Amino acid sequence: MHKLLVMAFLLSTGCAATQDQNPAVSADKDQSSGVTAEIWVDNWFEMYVNGEKVLEDSVPITTERSFNAETITLENQLPMTVAFMAKDFKENDTGLEYIGTNRQQMGDGGMIAQFRDAKTGKVIAATDKTMRCMVVHRAPVDRSCAKEKDPVVGEGACASVKTEIPANWTATDFDDSSWPAAVEHSVQEVSPKDGYDEIQWDASAKLVWSDDLVQDNTLLCRMTIGK
Repeated sequence: MHKLLVMAFLLSTGCAATQDQNPAVSADKDQSSGVTAEIWVDNWFEMYVNGEKVLEDSVPITTERSFNAETITLENQLPMTVAFMAKDFKENDTGLEYIGTNRQQMGDGGMIAQFRDAKTGKVIAATDKTMRCMVVHRAPVDRSCAKEKDPVVGEGACASVKTEIPANWTATDFDDSSWPAAVEHSVQEVSPKDGYDEIQWDASAKLVWSDDLVQDNTLLCRMTIGK
């Protein structure tokens, strides 16, 4: 598991700061125990808190079988808006992987995250169907693309559907009410791999994606913690 530590992250400003830089930061750490986030995504993600990027998957999505978990601890105060960009691996906009080999196929996605009080270890939030997730890349448009001997980007069954990423989609005040609810999936459906078993997942933490694990390749997801 790759572990990262981000200290002195202020939700009130959306920027990292030290006590000397901002008098609002107290030297008494007991006033804010912090939040530890544990995340696993097939295959890659970025995480934002209140509009600021705080974490990027340390294994590039171009890495074959880039399965791993990430952990980050933030010193902050609730509530906070957490936003994820999650991507399943694809070689190009056909949505396929292992193109031109006998393993040519469509991949499948999935993500799970939980947030703990950094002092007590208690889970205070987790991914589930109450999240909002919008698909911004879907490919191929027809599953028969996976059987084509020479799949061509943008042609026939191998075309894709792209949705423009909204401005300020990571911001606390962004209105995601029109986005679909996340869909919960079972472990059997997602078949999570390396990194997933390194974390003891709380029962409240669910594997989520859109309703299509295979054709929906890139998602934007949002949730609020401590509201």
